[in-house]
Amino acid sequence: MSETKTWMCLICGWIYDEETGDPEHGVAPGTPWREVPLNWTCPECGARKEDFEMVQI
Repeated sequence: MSETKTWMCLICGWIYDEETGDPEHGVAPGTPWREVPLNWTCPECGARKEDFEMVQI
């Protein structure tokens, strides 16, 4: 089993967890970051995917 990763918005600090996804915005739980659509934006501040960085929690 591969380890899920977390990604943090560098603008507001919101965390995207691959295990949880973002189902309210069309990203199913278990979706790896590389498969999150390029047009997806941070649900908190609207930052783009490129404004996120992988973090260890």
